[in-house]
Amino acid sequence: MTLIKPFRALRPAPGCAAEVLAPPYDVLSSAEARQRATGKPWSFLHVSKAEIDLAPSTDPYDAAVYAKAAANLRAMIDAGVLMRDAKPCYYVYRLTWRGRTQTGLAAIASLDAYAQNRIRKHELTTPAKEDDRVRQIDAVNAQTGPVMLAYPAAPRLDAMLAQAAAGSAALDVTADDGVRHQFWVIEADAAIAGLTHAVDALPALYIADGHHRSAAALRVAQARGGDGPHRYFLAVLFPHGEMTILDYNRVLRDLNGRTPEQLLAELRNKYTLEPSAGPVRPSHAHEVGMVLGGRWYRLVLRAEPTSADPIERLPITLLTRNVIAPIFGITDPRADKRIDFVGGGRGLSELERLVASRQAAAAFALYPTQMADLMAVADAGAVMPPKSTWFEPKLADGMVGHVLD
Repeated sequence: MTLIKPFRALRPAPGCAAEVLAPPYDVLSSAEARQRATGKPWSFLHVSKAEIDLAPSTDPYDAAVYAKAAANLRAMIDAGVLMRDAKPCYYVYRLTWRGRTQTGLAAIASLDAYAQNRIRKHELTTPAKEDDRVRQIDAVNAQTGPVMLAYPAAPRLDAMLAQAAAGSAALDVTADDGVRHQFWVIEADAAIAGLTHAVDALPALYIADGHHRSAAALRVAQARGGDGPHRYFLAVLFPHGEMTILDYNRVLRDLNGRTPEQLLAELRNKYTLEPSAGPVRPSHAHEVGMVLGGRWYRLVLRAEPTSADPIERLPITLLTRNVIAPIFGITDPRADKRIDFVGGGRGLSELERLVASRQAAAAFALYPTQMADLMAVADAGAVMPPKSTWFEPKLADGMVGHVLD
């Protein structure tokens, strides 16, 4: 089975990338997107968050939003802000952030391979979010947000990508958040064939970020039937060793009827606990930082688990089994409103702010999930606990799209 194919990318025309690039649709609220797009008529937020061009009271899932997204995308193409390559190509997509670089291959990936678990997932999806992406894809007849995939160690593939990115980039722009996005076009038939063969030789690919996009793409393909571009989903493949997972932290709304002193006493049954003069960033899976009553604490599990199960050794599993479930009484974090999730991109200061403002009673800083554990979970056909991974940097919306005709 061929895992990937070249495609005719829809991408910013020369000189337009800085106007077009936008954060992924799912990291901004409608209000934040409206503010970000002010004075930027070609921001891709007008496609990915089209409710910003309608009345503020508009439901983001209203049919008018998807119709507006389609109209805005057509306007960008008609104005020459977006262009589509004449022949199918592969593309090198490089991200540089805080001194780290990751170089990936933009391609369209087989939905048959996804359905047969050659492209592996590790998260559950929610129907409402899937429905949203299905309606978006159908309305604009394109996949406009790439799925971030990881591939296992493949030095030959790494070298091929490095060689393809040796010259000047077709697109090179630094976004508002400081992430540099570079894009090279690979159009030589021999290079395309070589990359296809190198990826096909991999044992599997792994979804890192974009489970709802890939699940929605499969639903669209099944509904449309037959063969064609809709049988593939837009993806960027990165070497797993270059990818960065940040901590994904937890905040608790209340102490479940306990005083701070009672909470500390219960925690000492499972953890060694010591106050810290500053924020605690855990250095291993068995260590946790906690903000309580305006103070940081360092918690380390007294007995380290030895299970070979990749789910059991995840930092969030350890915190859930020892703290969140037995002490706070939260058994379904997807539904319980007493717990919330804070991505590591917001920093540990955000945990301090939430507790200081009394929006949270306590906050826990976790050690980041490791790529090896993510891949092990996917290989086992298991599912990560919700909100286990926060990847940075993220692929921009508007940099590359896959038109379904």
